[in-house]
Amino acid sequence: MPGTPRREAGLRCEDARLIARDVLSAHHVGTALVDDVLLVVSELVSNAVRHAGGVTDFRVRCLPGSVAVEVSDGSTAHPSPPGTPVDVPGGFGWLLVNRIADRTEIRPEHGGKTITAFLPLTPVG
Repeated sequence: MPGTPRREAGLRCEDARLIARDVLSAHHVGTALVDDVLLVVSELVSNAVRHAGGVTDFRVRCLPGSVAVEVSDGSTAHPSPPGTPVDVPGGFGWLLVNRIADRTEIRPEHGGKTITAFLPLTPVG
């Protein structure tokens, strides 16, 4: 199934969420999953902006049985789990993405990386 056309550099969280919402609406994805996808989009895009110099590519695709959120950036550094105490704000986005997604993949690409989070269309259990 088609998803978004590739979107290039400079993408903001608000724009990424609008794009994702449009794709999910076109595929009649349920509200609970839409909320989860939008949260993953926000975390991955904001992490790329904050830690990796910005988004270089973005895509949301509806696949058989899952929704894939792909965010590319120009850094080869992999995300890391939080290293700060729980009472210090921030640092938990990657942990949250991995809790919500069925699985995540990190692929090196063109001097950077692409992170893909797969969210199941049906509950994992």
